[in-house]
Amino acid sequence: MLERALTYLKEKHTCPHCNQELTLCHAPPVHIGDGLGWGSEFLFICLNDNCSLYVNGWEFVENQYGHVGSYRHMEIPNSKESYNMMVAGAGAFTGSIVDVEALKKQNTRYQAEKKAIAALDGCVEAHDLESVMYLLTDNSANPDERKRAAEMLIPLNDLDCIEPLRNHNFGKNHLEQDINMAISHILAAHFLRECPYCAELVKVRAKVCKHCGKDLAELE
Repeated sequence: MLERALTYLKEKHTCPHCNQELTLCHAPPVHIGDGLGWGSEFLFICLNDNCSLYVNGWEFVENQYGHVGSYRHMEIPNSKESYNMMVAGAGAFTGSIVDVEALKKQNTRYQAEKKAIAALDGCVEAHDLESVMYLLTDNSANPDERKRAAEMLIPLNDLDCIEPLRNHNFGKNHLEQDINMAISHILAAHFLRECPYCAELVKVRAKVCKHCGKDLAELE
């Protein structure tokens, strides 16, 4: 998506009604006219409120169709197709202007996710906790891959995963249950438990928490 957006931004499209440069926007999910897709995820749209098409369109729509609306000139990237698209108000499409910086961040996250997924198969042998943690703490990552990452926690058996996972909000879903179960296995493998008062790790056989001094014997 980023590459296409950057390519389209190099194109220069001008509104034939006001000679203003068109703005690259994300396309609506459906074609307003026939319910079909536009054939492009981006559209060039005239957002000039002083455009003659837009200014005169209000009266035309009211007289022709009996409701409030106007028109914006629109062109499809890398194409000679153009339309006068009906809009309901001045705010139409202003919220869908392509934000290149936001796309760059999205693309960076996606590439990092792909890299982490590719590393999952060999993460135990390589003791690669970082890839597993990236997927588990990225709530936008593929749910199936996050579940697979959670399955790697027990064989990795690394205490370093506990604090970041305990401080992440998983939204009370099945993934959180899987992670809690994995943490319990890891703690047991190291003969440790979490102090219920200060959340620090202490030995299972400890009677007093060495961190907060609370009596743990009464909990047994």
